[in-house]
Amino acid sequence: MGRFQWLEAVLPLGIIAGMLCIAGNVQYTIHKAAHGRPKHIGNDMWDVAMERRDKKIVDEKLSPASS
Repeated sequence: MGRFQWLEAVLPLGIIAGMLCIAGNVQYTIHKAAHGRPKHIGNDMWDVAMERRDKKIVDEKLSPASS
């Protein structure tokens, strides 16, 4: 009888894990539907500013020089 006591914990742990997975997938789906692309993990305002700066620099280098 005591050998299978751990099985009592499996169902609640499975429910918790399932709910965490569902919550994460719902957030992913809503963000992707709203913005058209997956969320970049760990992207803050600094990263966004640096991406804009880098894109501007690359575009300036690739555009023909107007002299």
